[in-house]
Amino acid sequence: MANKVFCPKLLKNLGFHVRRLNSAPSPLSAVPPLNFTGDFNAVPNLVEPAPQINTTLHHHHDHHNTNNIINFDDVKELFYGVPTTKLIRSSMTLQMAAIDPMVDLGMWIMNSKLMEMPVFREVMLGFVKNTFYEHFCAGKDLTEVRRTVTNLSDSGLKAMLDYGVEHATDNESCEQSTAAFIQTIESTKSLPESSASFVVAKITAICTPRLLKRMSDLLRWEQKDPSFNLPWKQESLPLFAESSPVYHTWSKPEPLTVEEERDLQLAHERLRKICEKCLEHQVPLLIDAEDTTIQPAIDYFAYSAAIKYHKDDQPLIFGTIQAYLKDAKERMVIAKKAAEKMGVPMGFKLVRGAYMCSEKELASTLGFKSPIHDSIEQTHACFNSCAEFMIEEIANGSGAVVLATHNIESGKLAATKAIDLGIKNERQNLQFAQLYGMADGLSFGLRNAGFQVSKYLPFGPVEQIMHYLMRRAEENRGMLSTSAFDRQLMRKELSRRLEVATS
Repeated sequence: MANKVFCPKLLKNLGFHVRRLNSAPSPLSAVPPLNFTGDFNAVPNLVEPAPQINTTLHHHHDHHNTNNIINFDDVKELFYGVPTTKLIRSSMTLQMAAIDPMVDLGMWIMNSKLMEMPVFREVMLGFVKNTFYEHFCAGKDLTEVRRTVTNLSDSGLKAMLDYGVEHATDNESCEQSTAAFIQTIESTKSLPESSASFVVAKITAICTPRLLKRMSDLLRWEQKDPSFNLPWKQESLPLFAESSPVYHTWSKPEPLTVEEERDLQLAHERLRKICEKCLEHQVPLLIDAEDTTIQPAIDYFAYSAAIKYHKDDQPLIFGTIQAYLKDAKERMVIAKKAAEKMGVPMGFKLVRGAYMCSEKELASTLGFKSPIHDSIEQTHACFNSCAEFMIEEIANGSGAVVLATHNIESGKLAATKAIDLGIKNERQNLQFAQLYGMADGLSFGLRNAGFQVSKYLPFGPVEQIMHYLMRRAEENRGMLSTSAFDRQLMRKELSRRLEVATS
């Protein structure tokens, strides 16, 4: 299994938003389509296969003891099938990434003029590629991705394929991003069966942030004044709750121009092509979240697509709910109930969020309270409450959720709730996810408990992904502290293996 690595900061960034998303414009402009290099079927499996994983949930447990659900004590079982060389490399990489001064130095170097010196740039990119990039990323192209996905599949985990591109700048870059997403979807047919749980898409890659901001302003004004007419608006689910922030839009916005409406139609057409390709290849689509400035438009695209495209009673489109927002639970419940009333299967990815600083800054600048919960404890409580709601909905035969978390307690609570409600055959509607290269202990623990677990796999050329991960790192600074538990588990297993080898 390839070790991913990247700037220390990048790592943090991958911290999860589980998400990840940006609040600042991407330095990337046009992004080239993916390039296959070699025959997929010719790529060897570089990781020794793990034994067949038991995917049957065990119902014999203490309903009041979440510690019995995920077993972290037996590190031999936890890391079964993981090569010793990978454990050593992962432990060392996470240790480097957890050192703040090293992260600061890496960020400074990557943004300095030193990177304009060809020899220095080559050396630095080589270091990044062989450390952080290889630990946190799936590879530069779909051939390398296949190797990573195969190794994950051998260890009982699934993959979320995320081509590392975000903000488009014009229609040309939007078309290039769309082609890349479609090529990623098509690649799933050459992967091990059922090894790809999702393909990830970013609306900012197929519709410019400028247009998304214009749309969001108009949608917010419609929320303020229901009589406000939006002739371009298609059928959707509710985008706002009573508590949703609308302070971004102070005055009545001008209608979309003819050119903007044309660009919006092109964006809908791009999303249509992506959704139809997902239907054809039977792989769900995850739509990532952004900051509140443009999130209403992103939800609009996600919900309108979910109404049109689904697989019988199974959702094809999964929108993202960020639990650090005060209105997250209310918004999710309203959208879920509306979808149920329409007979539309709706999926959600639940994350904590990645724009804390920028969201607080914007609200403060405009003279409003932050839309973010006042404490991390409140965010944890919101995440757990949203997870509980969706698990109960699934137990009643409705909806689907991906719980994207690195938080051990949230994982235990959700797993306990699912088992207590007897969710077994519906396992495909309840999934967990962590970033590739992070929270492996939680991933393997949930896997051993019988749940479907995916790793979030960003991929693309090193230089392209580097900017992507650096932004992620900056937004999620400090998130790698969650790797301390993983490093502890890895050291424990390495010590056990050393003792066995020398006994």
